[in-house]
Order: sequence, then structure tokens, then C-alpha cells
Amino acid sequence: MVEGSFYDQVDELAQYLDTVNQTPGVLSGELAPLAEREEKDEMVRKLVNASSALSQAPEKEFIPSYNLLIHLVRPSPLLPELLPIILNNLSTPPPSSPINGPALVLSILTTIFNVLPPTSKLRSTVLQIILKIISAHGLYEVLNPQLKNLDRWFSEWNSTNEEVRSILVAVADIAEEASDYEQFYNSLLSTLHQFSTAEASSPAARTVAVRLVKAAISLPNRLDFDDLIALDSVQALAKSDPELFNLLEVFAGGDLEDYEEFNDINENWLEDNGLSHPALLRKIRLLTLASLSTRTPTRSLPYKAISKALHIPSDDVEMWVIDVIRAGLVEGKLSQLNQTFLIHRSSYRVFGLDQWLEVSDRLEVWKGTLRGILDVIRASRESVEGHAKGEREEADRKLEGVARAVEVDA
Repeated sequence: MVEGSFYDQVDELAQYLDTVNQTPGVLSGELAPLAEREEKDEMVRKLVNASSALSQAPEKEFIPSYNLLIHLVRPSPLLPELLPIILNNLSTPPPSSPINGPALVLSILTTIFNVLPPTSKLRSTVLQIILKIISAHGLYEVLNPQLKNLDRWFSEWNSTNEEVRSILVAVADIAEEASDYEQFYNSLLSTLHQFSTAEASSPAARTVAVRLVKAAISLPNRLDFDDLIALDSVQALAKSDPELFNLLEVFAGGDLEDYEEFNDINENWLEDNGLSHPALLRKIRLLTLASLSTRTPTRSLPYKAISKALHIPSDDVEMWVIDVIRAGLVEGKLSQLNQTFLIHRSSYRVFGLDQWLEVSDRLEVWKGTLRGILDVIRASRESVEGHAKGEREEADRKLEGVARAVEVDA
């Protein structure tokens, strides 16, 4: 369908559109005088304005007819003006193909995206329509392999922060709907990085920050909050959404008692804000156990201490220790005989003044232990040296005695 001269291709598409519209010769007749005057751009404009009829094209002819239209429009200087019309026509799948319509539209949109120059900002517009189709029809598997290209595309298009935010939020919405919560979280986090310090308290930044903090608190595998809580937009929640910010602080550095105190003060707040108490309770218990492990100077944590800190029966302690190990928060082994958890490695959830003081105390203990070891080594060395000296002196005396005996015999 793309062979022949420009005028042959225009005439072929015009006749096809007349057939679809059941208006034989109408569009072809309008284009004839323009062809005589060689007004190519105006001919393309008329084709594009009539192209909405392609939504009625049979399924097997839908893609070829659009490919011909794209071929004609792409070299035209009117492309920036005419492309939005085509994209609007493609923003909903053709009713003539209720089953395969979304895939057909995505195929055409992908073609448009690929034939545009890599640095064309029109690509950004096409991508937003692609995201709309993917979102409406649950086609995340089509999008996922391309997400690694986003940063490069933004750079090639010289996208503004606002343009980047718009696309990233759309990606986050699609990922959340597809239950890819890691991509959902990362897309929202990247979005927040697109707000300047001056914009940190803006309504747009607050909307993203609230979603991101709720996700960070709720997602079971999100256990580190340092980078999040340092963001200006998240810090701004301390004024706009103090309860949410306080809850984030609990998960960043607090424990189970802090969480229960929050719930006592803010009764029904979790439910009203779409947060699951059972999920949050489980997560704060894991974090509490992680903190308890770092605060144990002997590296041996009794079952009783764990039971008390987590408000759980003693019989459940081993299950929770196994869970915190699986979460990667702590390394160690259980001693059922001694009813203790032997800690091999634990990581601080936050590292502030209290943690530096604890490290200082541990270093002092370590230095004292080393001094004790050095004293033992020094005493042992002196004992060995004294013993060796005595043996040498005794040997010397024996040699002198032997020498004197030899002289007497002589």
C-alpha cells in the first residue's frame, strides 16, 4: 500500500476513505484540484482530517491503511499540527475490532514512535497515548520491557521536569494496577526527585509524597526509609500531613510501642487512610526485632526479651526470628537449648547521635578488651623471657664449673 508516487498513494488512501465512508468520489474529488496545484501539504491535511473513518476499517485493513497515512504525513512540515489529530483517533481502539483493537492501536502507535527522530519531543506525546491504552486495557507486559529506556528518552527529548513527572506517574499507576509494586514505588520515588526544593510543598508534590510514603510503610519488602525521609517533599508532610509523617518516623526509627502509641492517639486513622493495621503490625514487629538485635551488647538475645518487645507468646518467638532473618534485617542462629538468639550480624535502621554514642561505648569496651589481652601477652612474654634468662644463667654456671674442673685436672 506504500508503493507508487506521492499522488498515487494519496489517491489510493482517499478512495479507500471514500469507500469506508460510503461516499464514493467525494474526498478524491476534493483532492484533485490540490494535486493539480501540487499543494501536497494541504492534501495531507485533508487526508488526516478525514482519517477518523479508519476506525471503521476491517481489522485486516486497519494497520496497512494507517501505515500509508503515517508514510504520507511523516515528511510533511505540518506533522506537529496533524499528529495530534491522528493520536486522538488512536486514543480508543476501533469498534470494528473489539478483541484485538488495543493490540492494533498499540502496533500503529509503536510505528509512529519509531519513525519519529529519536530527539523529537513528539515521541513524548505518542508515549503518553501508548500509556493511556496500556492502562485502559491492562497491557503492562507490553510496557515493562521498555521501562529501562525511560531515562535515555527523557534526555534525548530534553524533557521538562513536569513532562517527566507526568509520564512517571502514569507508569506508577499502571505498575500498581499490575501489582508490580517495586516498579510502582521506584516510579513514584523518581517522580519526587523531579520536584525542586521550591516545589517541595506544592499540591502536586504532596500528592506524590503521600502515595509514596503510604507505599513505603505498607510494602512488606520496603524496610529502609533513610533516603525517603530525607526528601524535601516528604519532609514537607510534617506540616501538611503530620499524622502520616509521624507514622513514617515510627517505621524509620521507632518500635512496636511507638506504633501502638500512634494508634492510641490517632484512633481509626489507619483505616480512614487506606492502610492495613495487620500488615503494618507485622512489619513494625520485624523492625522492632531488628532494632533489638543491634542494641544487644552480648550478641545473645533471650527468647523472653523478644517475646516482651514484640508482645507475642514465647512459642511464637522462633517464627518471628526466622522471618526477620528471611527479610535480611539480621543474621544469626537460634539456640533452642539455651532459649536464645545468637546474633551474627545486624544493621541499624537509622544512624544518628544515639547510634554514634553506642558505637563509641562499644569501641571503649573493645579497647579495654584489647588492653587486657595486651597485658596478658606482655606478662606472658616477660615470664618467658625471665625463664629463658634463668636457664641461660644456669647453663653458664654449669659451663664455668666444667671449665674449672678441667683446669684442676690439668
